[in-house]
Amino acid sequence: MQDELNQFERSQVWHLVPRPNDRSVISTKWVFRNKLHEDGTITRIKARLVVQGFSQEEGIDYDETFATVAILEAIRLLITFAAHMEFTLHQMDVKSTFLNGYLKEEVFVK
Repeated sequence: MQDELNQFERSQVWHLVPRPNDRSVISTKWVFRNKLHEDGTITRIKARLVVQGFSQEEGIDYDETFATVAILEAIRLLITFAAHMEFTLHQMDVKSTFLNGYLKEEVFVK
């Protein structure tokens, strides 16, 4: 959990402020996932702090949403193309990702 909070601090994605009375505040919760070794033993437990967006209302709290996801067909196409062109592909694990941009709105979470 501390690693996740440290990543927020390093990325400067939030500022601690007093709770506003006149604005809606979104709740958060911790989500835990066990990372397993090949033999099924737990290697580590990953912790992620996520906002509970279901408490928001479209048109009031937000206008649009965006979530980056890898489409399986695109990955297959990339591998096929790389094999055909004899490219070398490398895999990497991403520890944390953040939206590459600035929000126009202020968002408050607790």
